[in-house]
Amino acid sequence: MTNLHVTDDGPRDAPVLLLVHGSASSVRSWDALLPLLAERHRVVRIDLLGHGRSAKPADAGYGVPEQARRAGAELDRLGIGRAVVVGHSTGGLVATALAEERPGLVTAVVLVDTGPSMDTYIGPRTAFGPEQWAGLTDEQVREAMSSAFGRPDHEAPASLVADVRGMTFAGFTAAQRGAVEYLARQPVPDRLTALGTPVLVLFGEDDRRWRPSTSLAAYRAVPGARVVSLPGAGHSPILEDPAATAEALLAFTANCR
Repeated sequence: MTNLHVTDDGPRDAPVLLLVHGSASSVRSWDALLPLLAERHRVVRIDLLGHGRSAKPADAGYGVPEQARRAGAELDRLGIGRAVVVGHSTGGLVATALAEERPGLVTAVVLVDTGPSMDTYIGPRTAFGPEQWAGLTDEQVREAMSSAFGRPDHEAPASLVADVRGMTFAGFTAAQRGAVEYLARQPVPDRLTALGTPVLVLFGEDDRRWRPSTSLAAYRAVPGARVVSLPGAGHSPILEDPAATAEALLAFTANCR
């Protein structure tokens, strides 16, 4: 029995998109995009271990490569042999790692506001201890999540607040540590260059977690990568501007047969 919560929408004979959510999120972060994608694609979404409705064991490996291997195993279980993998924020690290681990499975990689390296990080460095974590209010969670949006007054949806509150402190910190370690070992643009896989990078012009200008320049150095800057969006264009995000994504996947 799988430990991961998986959703599977759209025509079974359509090209597959695997959507991987970001830190402290879940499959629900893709809800606004789903109807825009599922007419042309079979859309598989996964709650990574420790997130959403997936299991939250204290003794599991929450590193990026481990999460990628689990995602690949879910595609195997579904009988899917080829997929475009789309990751938002740290989900883009999992997408990249899956392409590294399973190049025959991943036909293309799409990164949505995934930081290229830790030296481009400009977001808050909020630290919670286990006691504070257990007592977090919805308002404190929304304040901590405010940098995920371009406008400071953009309020995090209740579903995302619930996703954060549903995580364990151990799972949250282990997943965060795993992302930092993955970026420290090698920047994402270098990994993509070595892969040679088709790449689309979408980045909100008003991202308040990763410096947009530096991040865009880093990804434009990847040979053949298509890099799209999304005006008016911050770190979460999948929530802030799902229409523009879907338009760019579908235009890219139309050439990934």
